[in-house]
Amino acid sequence: MTPQNRRKLSGRIIKAAEAALAAKNYVSSVDVLVGIGWLDPASLKRWQQGQVAYLERVVQANLSRISEAMKLFRSWAAGKGLVPKETHYIARTPRRQTLCFSKSGNPTIEQLYRTHWLSGELSKSKRERLAERASRAPELVVIQPLNLAWTCHRCGGTGNLLVMENPGPACLRCVGLGDLEFLSAGNALLTRRAKAKSVRHAVVVRFSKSRGRYERQGLLLEPQALAEVQRNLAQQEVKSVGKGAADA
Repeated sequence: MTPQNRRKLSGRIIKAAEAALAAKNYVSSVDVLVGIGWLDPASLKRWQQGQVAYLERVVQANLSRISEAMKLFRSWAAGKGLVPKETHYIARTPRRQTLCFSKSGNPTIEQLYRTHWLSGELSKSKRERLAERASRAPELVVIQPLNLAWTCHRCGGTGNLLVMENPGPACLRCVGLGDLEFLSAGNALLTRRAKAKSVRHAVVVRFSKSRGRYERQGLLLEPQALAEVQRNLAQQEVKSVGKGAADA
């Protein structure tokens, strides 16, 4: 890369990084790659859903240019006094596998990609909370299809709900979610408590043709967790009614 091209690339990287930092109080390698136009959001989403083996595969630049760009980014971040914090990237799949960034899979390269750079103006506790949120595993998404004439690519079965995988749709039984129970949206208290109790859960969405987007329909939850929360809320309601009657 010529010095002139390096300066141009550095300018683009700084502009993208500054925008992400201003918006989120931290900036990542992914933010920069998207910001300079080398990684389109659709390809990023596919990678996050475990449909792409490694991120570099869908970055629109060769490995040497990607490496140079990441060096320029880290140099800028360190010079600006940002605080490095390694985070976890977990796939939005039932397997919850760790996402891979590089073609080589080299642990050092993977660590550099996973490192977020946080604003040095934040307190230590705020930086820790920010890093913790960034490392949370994303919610699983299950689709309630408009067309029920679909076939699971694994077993050939079908159903009312599916999970999209790279080869095609998969039924809940095949992805290990067949034992979960559906709770429709509407009761915020029940939903919040049952979700907190359920080790495994997934968001159920359905595409709205009129609004042109997927909309939340409810949650899939572990039956025992849902039953326990429903029982506790019912007992609390009985006690509340009894107390009200006694006060009267």
